[in-house]
Amino acid sequence: MDLDRPARRLGQDDLAACQRLAEDREWGREDRKWRFLFSVGDVYGIDDGNGELAAALVSTPYGGDVAAISMVLVAKRYERRGLGGRIMRHAMDNTDTKSFCLTATEYGRPLYERLGFRSVGLCTTYKGTGEGPYKRGVSVPAEAADMPAVHALDIEVFGADRSRLVEGLPSFCETFRVVRDETGIKGFGGVWWNDDRAVVGPVTAQDAETALALVEEIVPAGPIRLDIDHRHPELVEWARGHGLRPAFTTTVMEYGAPIANDPARLFLPVAQALG
Repeated sequence: MDLDRPARRLGQDDLAACQRLAEDREWGREDRKWRFLFSVGDVYGIDDGNGELAAALVSTPYGGDVAAISMVLVAKRYERRGLGGRIMRHAMDNTDTKSFCLTATEYGRPLYERLGFRSVGLCTTYKGTGEGPYKRGVSVPAEAADMPAVHALDIEVFGADRSRLVEGLPSFCETFRVVRDETGIKGFGGVWWNDDRAVVGPVTAQDAETALALVEEIVPAGPIRLDIDHRHPELVEWARGHGLRPAFTTTVMEYGAPIANDPARLFLPVAQALG
């Protein structure tokens, strides 16, 4: 099998091949997530010469500052042939940003460490069943007039301009709400469905009280998932108090210049794939 083929930029026509590769790694099809990643990021793949992908990766650049690396996949039948490192280096060489970020599984972390990524935190995914919304009254549905302020807060907290991602949130999310006060937007939060489970995120807020109020008001009834950074024990307490249990833990990693973000106000990500 010829695995020396160069990595190439993938398009929407390659979506099904990406999903087959993800299923090969037991990640699920995640149709909504993949389509959003294609719309905001750059997807790369290495063909196996037999009509399938041997490897794939998504790089989502945010201006010239940061790119989020995600969905790093190598087909089981082609493991231990250097494809993971090769497609990572291709993406990094073809993404003109000062920094990169990703969340690494225990399986993938050694590869990223060899490439020079450093650990900056831990994130545990909690899963369970929501019975919400638990209350209403603090947040309101986001309107078009709110989006410039949402964008400004996201830049301030995340440390990079994620305009394409932010612009897509109202349509990507099943629910997208904001908290306003006399000074403007105090926080925003959304929920989106990934296959048969609701992902609670993003949640960005000026303080924990606002963040928890958003979570209480956007959590739907049914299976839910929260990706909680260990720097937010108040969210861990909320999750455990509502019957959610830890599913797995990943390592938050960076490469290049330190990212000028504010994790204290970044309570839940849109998805681990997007930083």
